[in-house]
Amino acid sequence: MSTIVSPSLLSANFLNLESDIHMINESAAEWLHIDVMDGVFVPNISFGFPILEAIAPILKKKLDVHLMIENPMKFVNELAKLGVDTMNVHQEAVTHLHRAIYAIKDAGMKAAVTLNPSTPIEVLTDIIEDLDMVLLMSVNPGYGGQKFIPRTLDKVSRLRRLIDERGAKCLIEIDGGVNASTAPALVATGADVLVAGSYVFGHSDPKQAIADLCALSR
Repeated sequence: MSTIVSPSLLSANFLNLESDIHMINESAAEWLHIDVMDGVFVPNISFGFPILEAIAPILKKKLDVHLMIENPMKFVNELAKLGVDTMNVHQEAVTHLHRAIYAIKDAGMKAAVTLNPSTPIEVLTDIIEDLDMVLLMSVNPGYGGQKFIPRTLDKVSRLRRLIDERGAKCLIEIDGGVNASTAPALVATGADVLVAGSYVFGHSDPKQAIADLCALSR
C-alpha cells in the first residue's frame, strides 16, 4: 500500500496559514495533521478551536487532530461537529482508554491512541483490535523540528507484529523527525501514515516533498 502523508500544520507559516492550506489541498497528501497543545500536558501552546473552525471549511483533506492536552475527551463533540476524521488522544492523558475509544467512535470519528517515546506498546495489547490507528511519537511531544529517536524503528516493528498477530485493522502513524532519510526505514518496518512538518514546510518545493513521501510503499 502507498504511504499516507499527513503534513503537520505546526511547521506552517502562521502568518499565512490560508496559503499553506491551499498548498496542501493541491498536493498528494491525504490528511492534514493538527496538533492542539495546552502548555500543561506538553510544554508548549499551539492551535485552539478558533483556528480549527477557520481551517475546516477550506480544507479538502481529512483532518487528523492530535490532542496533546489534559482531559481531551471533553472536546469530542466539538471535534465531531468540525468534521474531524481522526481524533488522537494520548494514552498518558486518558484514564479509561477503552471508554474513550468508543466515545470517539460513537461521535462518528476514527479513534487513535498516541504513545510517547517512553511508553511501551504493551499498554495497548488489550485494546489493539478496537483502535483505528496508533500514533507513535518519534520525538518527545511539544515542539516541531526535533531529531528522530532511532529506537522508534524497533517500536514500529513490534507494533506491526502485534497488529498482524491479532488481525487488527489498525494503522500505524509516526510523528517526529520524519524526512527523506528516516521515512524509508519507517515504512519498511510497518508505518502506514507519516506526519511531516519541518521537512515539508521547510522544503523548497513542499508539494514535491509530499509526493516523495507518498511514493514510499511497503
